[in-house]
Amino acid sequence: MSLLVVGSVALDTVETPFGRAVDALGGSATYFSAAASLFHPVQVVAVVGDDYPLEGLDFLRTRGVDLSGIARKPGESFRWSGVYSYDLNTRETLETRLGVFAEFEPELPPSFREARWVFLGNIDPELQWHVLDQVRAPRLVACDTMNLWIDIKRDALLKLLSRVNLLLVNDAEARQLSGEHNLLRAARWIQRQGPEYVIVKKGEHGAILFMPGSIFFAPGYPLEEVFDPTGAGDSFAGGFMGWLAHADSTEPDEMRRAMIYGSALGSFAVERFSVERLVGIDAAEIAQRVSAFRDMTAFQCHESMEAHAG
Repeated sequence: MSLLVVGSVALDTVETPFGRAVDALGGSATYFSAAASLFHPVQVVAVVGDDYPLEGLDFLRTRGVDLSGIARKPGESFRWSGVYSYDLNTRETLETRLGVFAEFEPELPPSFREARWVFLGNIDPELQWHVLDQVRAPRLVACDTMNLWIDIKRDALLKLLSRVNLLLVNDAEARQLSGEHNLLRAARWIQRQGPEYVIVKKGEHGAILFMPGSIFFAPGYPLEEVFDPTGAGDSFAGGFMGWLAHADSTEPDEMRRAMIYGSALGSFAVERFSVERLVGIDAAEIAQRVSAFRDMTAFQCHESMEAHAG
């Protein structure tokens, strides 16, 4: 049951109050693959320039990630640079150089077209539609987007949602897309456009999964050290989709577990710059953090209260 990601493979220059990284591995497909491959093999479709250090992705190959869908084109790779405020909740983009990514037209190798689990990274919704035209029979399609596409490609995005099972957005994007201030109303509005599931990401405060008949909240994991939040959302998506592909299920219990695994991987990602923390992570560390999530959220009603409620 293959897991496909289509998105960006980039080089990031990031400055936070705790340090600076120059031309570090970045991009939605990179973070997603680094997290998802801990649970399931991944197929990547992206484009890089002839200046990209592809050997930096060797750690993904060792985990069974198929990088044959990364096209190498003459020119400069996608580069982004930004600086974060002291609380790491706001950032200023200093420079965006799309390079060869500006002409990205994702073409899936024949073997990738059989993917059953598909994650459409944050790219033009018309390109996301083009990807879906190439995938034969996906079991679940998850899609990320951003305020830019909601602003300038709203009609294309709404059209795309009719073919999407799951949309991931942050709270501001959910409100912008739906026109609803209340997040529950916003999520229900999005569901009416097509997606059965909506995940609203709330940064350090966790994420909410809206399902047809229920809601599940995964808290943010309290960390003593946060170095770089750049790839947290894509690492969350990778952990979430990687777990679903591993479990080969979209049953409600597995969706909830996937939320916790996604949150765990997102929390690991921010502990170092770029994908450094995800490179050497092992199963024991993941299990320990998932267990900590369980301990943070588990409780039992008092027997007298249960009797009173009955």
